[in-house]
Formats: sequence, structure tokens, C-alpha cells
Amino acid sequence: MTKTFTSKQAGYQITLRAEWIGNDLILCLFGGDTPHIGTVTTFSSEKQVQRFPSHDGRFHKDDVLADLILETIASKIPGNCVITAGVHVDHISKQQIEAAFSMTDELAATLALWLDGHTLAKAPLYN
Repeated sequence: MTKTFTSKQAGYQITLRAEWIGNDLILCLFGGDTPHIGTVTTFSSEKQVQRFPSHDGRFHKDDVLADLILETIASKIPGNCVITAGVHVDHISKQQIEAAFSMTDELAATLALWLDGHTLAKAPLYN
């Protein structure tokens, strides 16, 4: 089951694509002028983050947006969760940076409502 959500503010758009794989959830957060995979955040019993280097050698910080999503939905995830995140706006302004946080909060709230309507997959059977 897959669902895509979008939010647009300050002259750009962020998209959140969610897909259930059994009781696990994969989320892809991307947007701006050059969408990419800047970070990967995994969540099960604890959170782990992998930041990838950008073209200039600095590391992406998109996990701060993934954290906003996790704060909203962590209690709703019955299994594991992986979030890829990458939003880049050329010559980003302070207003556009602030918009990234409000758009992500909006997307997280919409995602939480969608998750509430999800019926859990069948539990695996073991011998």
C-alpha cells in the first residue's frame, strides 16, 4: 500500500512517499530544485542516521526533517521504518528554510492520519 503526500510553500514543493511493506514502513522525503538522498534514518528499537557527503564535501543534514516525521509517527509504526530524505533549494532563503520545517510538520500530520487507517499485515508464522 503506497501513498504520496505533497506540500508547497515559499516557492517550492516537498513530497513524502510512504509505502507499507508488511508491518514495516519506508518513507521517501524529497523536494526542491534538486531532490536527492542526503540522509537515511532507520528506526526500530532505536534510531540510526547515515549522512551522505554532498558535492562540496559537506554532509547533508536532511535527517533533521526526518526527525520531525519520526516525532509524529514513531508510536504508530508496528515494525521497522526507513526514511530517505533529500531536499535542496538553490540559493535557499531563511524563509524557505523555515518553510521546510512547516511543510514537513504538515506532511507528518497527514501521514499520521493515513497510518491510523492502516490495517496491520498478517503476523509471520514460525515453526
